[in-house]
Amino acid sequence: MSAPLIDRSARPQIVEALRDTRVVFVMGARQVGKSTLTALVATEDHPARLLTLDDRNTREAAATDPAGFVAGLQSAVVIDEVQRAPDLLLAIKEVVDRDQRAGRFLLTGSANVLSNRKVKDALTGRMEIVRLWPLSQAEIHGSTNNFVDALFAGSPPSIDDATVGRAAFVDVVAAGGYPEARSRAGRRRDRWFRDYVETTLDRDLRDVSDVLRLHEMPRLLRLLAAQSAGLLHYKSVADRLQLHPATMKSYAQLLETVFLTAPIPAWRPGLGPREVHAPKLHVVDSGLLAHLLAADPTRIADDDQVTGRLVESFVAMEVIKHAEWAQTDARVHHYRDGRGEVDIVLESRAGEIAAIEVKASASLDARDWRALAKLRDRAGRRFRAGVIVHAGRQTLPLGDRLHAMPVSGLWA
Repeated sequence: MSAPLIDRSARPQIVEALRDTRVVFVMGARQVGKSTLTALVATEDHPARLLTLDDRNTREAAATDPAGFVAGLQSAVVIDEVQRAPDLLLAIKEVVDRDQRAGRFLLTGSANVLSNRKVKDALTGRMEIVRLWPLSQAEIHGSTNNFVDALFAGSPPSIDDATVGRAAFVDVVAAGGYPEARSRAGRRRDRWFRDYVETTLDRDLRDVSDVLRLHEMPRLLRLLAAQSAGLLHYKSVADRLQLHPATMKSYAQLLETVFLTAPIPAWRPGLGPREVHAPKLHVVDSGLLAHLLAADPTRIADDDQVTGRLVESFVAMEVIKHAEWAQTDARVHHYRDGRGEVDIVLESRAGEIAAIEVKASASLDARDWRALAKLRDRAGRRFRAGVIVHAGRQTLPLGDRLHAMPVSGLWA
């Protein structure tokens, strides 16, 4: 019996975009459910023909004569895995300039073909992008609450009697959000991730790059996984791979292009001395990160060397997912200056701020929220809420606009 479909929070965004936008591009990693989601939209919400460039004949036709292929598509159409014939996007631009009906093309891509400036510029103003990440815990648990909106409302989720200690997150972090991986455990899950990484680095990177040292990419990914939730300094990683820092940076950006990593930029508001400019790096899925670190649930529970790194990356990616479908338009950053650091800072378009610290322990003391308090005091009225996500039992007030919240508040 197949597992029941999980409602995706991106679905309303896609349907809304198709009502007033000529091209909608659902972009995300392989195996996160793009094909399933867009097929549902095309079947139930926005009738459209389904085509996939994973089919050899369709791909050959699209690559050989992109303009003729697109010209033959008279009604609304879904084109799956469009990065396998990127010239199609320029042909689509020509068509939608002549026929400006909304909802003509619903595209999916496992690699970010928009890293090509020519393609991106051609579709500016004609296309809306919807990013699809691995399943969030809110989606898995059927919750419609949005953590980002709750923070900007100044009222983080009120949790009572949550599981205490590392048992609150170990299994959740180990499983991650890829639907196929979640259906497996132990050795079978590791085998799935092994094949997933191999296929993504081989096929998807070849679709978007002519990188000469493709064999270095698995080792680079493992090195970056060991730094997940840490500052990304390209030179130190480049030295270990015996690469030029500029080459190393371009390779790291390729991993971002195929949605295996997600750097979070530094927030630099000028509030403190010696503000750090380097991004923080996160592997996009905690299950994948656990695999790359060879961390099973027992090690996640017992080995402090990996626990904090895994939990912070897990929380950061959950926040990024919530930010994609939040009503509040907010950017995700990290913050570090000469006085301390805050793991996650959200800044809305209106200039309001929310902040998150991540702790893998159940017990807290005043030192744990000192950085949040300093940020609150410096930001003044712009500061809406600060939260320590931890392994405790209840949501508790920690002072003016500061709270401690169990990790389950991300999906309760």
